[in-house]
Amino acid sequence: MSVPEPYGTQLQDARAAHGDPQARSIPTHVTLLPPTEVPAELLPKIEEHLAAVAAAHRPFRMLLRGAGTFRPVSPVVFVRVEEGAQECRLLEADVRSGPLARELAFPYHPHVTVAHGLSEEVLERAYEQSRGYRASFRVPGFSLSRFDADEVWRPWRAYPFG
Repeated sequence: MSVPEPYGTQLQDARAAHGDPQARSIPTHVTLLPPTEVPAELLPKIEEHLAAVAAAHRPFRMLLRGAGTFRPVSPVVFVRVEEGAQECRLLEADVRSGPLARELAFPYHPHVTVAHGLSEEVLERAYEQSRGYRASFRVPGFSLSRFDADEVWRPWRAYPFG
């Protein structure tokens, strides 16, 4: 789910300021399904599935507030989803079913990444700087993104909630 403006740019700029090389190639978002390679012939079935999932959910309010981290398991610092986390969990479970059913390497935890794969010192600084972050907005739906040849993730299809 995309984080709307001005918050998306604020968080992407913060990620870039920490020196994260992926900052400009990944739009600010809350992941519902990790990157998943699918055969092109399954795309119509996947799009039908995502449209049905979106139709079964309603818009909700999301509050991003404060910092979190997956360290020491994974070198990631993030902004926490304080309100809307339960809606994200329900949505994630529905998305990760049918033609997109798959096992996850880690339990699902909705969040917005602000630093990934950087030195411990930079991750700690990112954590401290994100502790006071706060943004509230309405989530009207989600999108399917694709990884293009230029190695940039771009929203490809939008799925508004029913």
